[in-house]
Amino acid sequence: MTSVSGAPSDMAGDIIDAEGFRANVGIVLMRGDGKVFLGRRTGGKGWQFPQGGIRERESLEQALLRELREEIGLTGDDVEIIGCTAQWLRYTLPPRYIRRNRHPVCIGQKQRWFLLRLTHEPVTFEFTSTGEEPEFDHWRWMEFWEPARAVIYFKRAVYRSVLHELAPMAFPAGAPALPAWWCEPASRTAQEEDGIA
Repeated sequence: MTSVSGAPSDMAGDIIDAEGFRANVGIVLMRGDGKVFLGRRTGGKGWQFPQGGIRERESLEQALLRELREEIGLTGDDVEIIGCTAQWLRYTLPPRYIRRNRHPVCIGQKQRWFLLRLTHEPVTFEFTSTGEEPEFDHWRWMEFWEPARAVIYFKRAVYRSVLHELAPMAFPAGAPALPAWWCEPASRTAQEEDGIA
C-alpha cells in the first residue's frame, strides 16, 4: 500500500534494493474498447494505475494477482495477462516524500508493468480488500494515453514509457494516435507544487 504522495506507507516484507528502490508491480488494466482503468487515491489525492510492492519469495505474477485483488477486488479469473515491460522502470520520490527514519531508506520504486485485459464485462470493483485504508475511493476508464497526463508529476515519465512499450501489445493492429500534448514537457500543477495532489 502507498501513501497519498505515492511514497510507500507500509513496506513490511517488501524488497528494497541496495540503491534504495522498492521492487514493485504495476497494473495497466484494459477493457475491450481499449480504455484503461485509473483509480483515484483515497481522499481525492490524485489518480494512478494500481501498483504495489513485491514481497520476499513472491514471483512477479503472484505479486500482480495479490495487488489486483487487494487494490481493486479482481482475481485472475477476471483478467488475462497480455504482456509486461521487458525491464524494470524506475522513478525517484521527491525529497519531501522520502522517509529517512525507515531502514532501509526507500528513495523510489523500480517496477515491472503488466498489461491485463478483462475477460468479461462488466466487472465490479471492490476497494476494501486490503483490511487497511483502501488505496482508491473512485475509478474511471480513460483513453489509453491519458494516464500519462493524469498521474502525479514524478511518475509521468514512467507512465509514458509504460504506455509506449505496452501499446503494440494492447493494439496489435495499431495504437491510437498520440495526443498533441504527448511531446510537451511534463509540468507540475499548482496543487502538485503544494504537495497535495
